[in-house]
Amino acid sequence: MKEKTWKPWLLLSPSLAAVFLLLVVPVCFVIVYSFWLRAPSGQDIPAFQMGNYAKFFADFFYPSILLKTLRVALETVFFCLIMGYIPAYFFYKTESRFKPYLMVLVMLPFWISFIIRTLSWINILGDSGLINHLLMNMGIIKSPLAMLYNEGAVIMGLLQYLLPFMIMNIYVSLDGIDKSLVEAAKSLGCTEWQAFREVTLPLSLPGVSAGCLLVFVLTCGTYLPPMILGGPGNGMIANLIFKRVIGTLDWPFGSAISTILLLLLILIVYTYNRYLGINQIFKSMSNS
Repeated sequence: MKEKTWKPWLLLSPSLAAVFLLLVVPVCFVIVYSFWLRAPSGQDIPAFQMGNYAKFFADFFYPSILLKTLRVALETVFFCLIMGYIPAYFFYKTESRFKPYLMVLVMLPFWISFIIRTLSWINILGDSGLINHLLMNMGIIKSPLAMLYNEGAVIMGLLQYLLPFMIMNIYVSLDGIDKSLVEAAKSLGCTEWQAFREVTLPLSLPGVSAGCLLVFVLTCGTYLPPMILGGPGNGMIANLIFKRVIGTLDWPFGSAISTILLLLLILIVYTYNRYLGINQIFKSMSNS
């Protein structure tokens, strides 16, 4: 009996050690650093004080960037949901022999560097990019449209990065629905739309909520799209952390901002788990 108790932990020990050393320990260092004091000379002094957190909330500039990050994350979730549910539903309904190849196409962007994918939008949305070039050659516009270095370009970059996560989460949830339930609803007089609204959509909501949570959390911590595609006023919280840690070498204040973001995301995930259950996320990830 005792062997059965410790044997699973022995088998898990390499993975648990890796998680502890590569995740828990660095996060603990960040939290400890957030209480340190930044001296006028630029030296970081070990201390336990709340000055870095007070500095964040004393100037509305910093909370405004956090609020903007949350807003952009919600907008990204909305567009990913609208654009992701349709292909996921198509994969669920289709009986085509090309279905596996179409699903591979959804995952194909992950085979290309995230940096390259983000930089490619400059050649698409820029003043001399593909879209402006085509519109000007067709005589639709006379001068290039300003489609780059704004919030819209940032959201486009986030969509191409996060849309596959939404599609696969929704598809896994849809794929677990017994199609006979839809047929039973139709046999009772439901139209195709009514069967979708009353049966398919409610049963797919766990996957929808899991996809929304993943997209939201990943957007809040994304650094590259705002840096490459956003203008000076379109930075997000991750860019602010980078500027404080790398630009000004203010590790304590950068750590405090990171801790605030971490606590906020933990609160969001806890709320999700309390009302919806986080197991759906791991189910979706394991099946995708």
